[in-house]
Amino acid sequence: MRVEESGSYIHAMETKDWKYIEEQRRMKVKYVEIEKTGVVNIKEKDIPKPQKGEALLKLLYGGICGSDLNSYRGKSPYTKYPVIPGHEFSAEIISIEDNELGLEAGMIVTANPYFNCGHCYPCNKGLVNCCTDNQTMGVQRNGGFAEYITMPIERIYNCNTIDPKQVALIEPFCIGYHGIKQADITKGDKVLVVGAGTIGVFAAISAKLMGATVYMCDIAEEKLNYAKEHFGIDGILINKDAQTFQDEVEKITDSNGFDVTVEAVGLPSTFLNCVEAASFGGQVVVIGVGKNNADFNFTSIQKKELKIVGSRNARKEDFLEAIEFFKNGYIKNLDKIITKSYDYTDAKKAFEDLDKNASNILKISFEF
Repeated sequence: MRVEESGSYIHAMETKDWKYIEEQRRMKVKYVEIEKTGVVNIKEKDIPKPQKGEALLKLLYGGICGSDLNSYRGKSPYTKYPVIPGHEFSAEIISIEDNELGLEAGMIVTANPYFNCGHCYPCNKGLVNCCTDNQTMGVQRNGGFAEYITMPIERIYNCNTIDPKQVALIEPFCIGYHGIKQADITKGDKVLVVGAGTIGVFAAISAKLMGATVYMCDIAEEKLNYAKEHFGIDGILINKDAQTFQDEVEKITDSNGFDVTVEAVGLPSTFLNCVEAASFGGQVVVIGVGKNNADFNFTSIQKKELKIVGSRNARKEDFLEAIEFFKNGYIKNLDKIITKSYDYTDAKKAFEDLDKNASNILKISFEF
């Protein structure tokens, strides 16, 4: 008997069938590991044992994040190898102690994967998403791409009534949503999101929810057309070269620039695109993560009186608000975010596919 027979396990916990429980605790579970740059393996380990204040979760679906891909490519400024990737997931609660959050075994949940120290300066100010010692699952610490994981109960959020495939999209939505919340968007503002990956698309959708007119920019025309067709983006801008980019910005905005620009790539060139495309008195939100320096005349910030703000991770309130958006159907065509699905045991093939075809893939989903 295995722990995935969750009803049996729950019954054993209730009846204190310790022999059965110990049998389950000794079982081996499979997990995905990025051993080093470009090397992915499926390995086995003991099933994790929940500590006080933790729950045991069975993974259902997971999504490969851009940070996971950067870890695979060796381009992440934060990753140390070997690492278990993954912080976008849905799961079923297998066992959980009594708690004040109403969480029970059998519930479908997701979780906040950004661990904070709780005592640094930003943590003491409530800015736990930008803790000075942030430990994001799958990056600075092992992630969730395993058959079973444990999570602190306080980080788990009830997602019952939402399709588990969609639940795995809540975390990446929160990244884009938190970034958009960093800007003071008012109805009718023109917003440019540079980067048509998953986070960029979710940032664009979030801006639409706030009443903005939203354009997206990328070098991948196919991705832009896909976003416009399925997610209500108002217009697209293909970034062929600097002059074409500038001409398109002036055409779309009557030479005024965009009220808000969002960098969702992580390259110096795309950051500079956002500074250039922002209006006088405009705002620039930086979500993308990269290793390289940007060389530019910073006087443009003063001249335009730009507000440039970074956006890191997301907060509990972002997750709770996103869950309500998903439950109430405010975001259309969520399933269109997922381009391809793999069994998690095919992780090696999935990472290779995404690495080679990133310009044509929006999201790869794992099924556990």
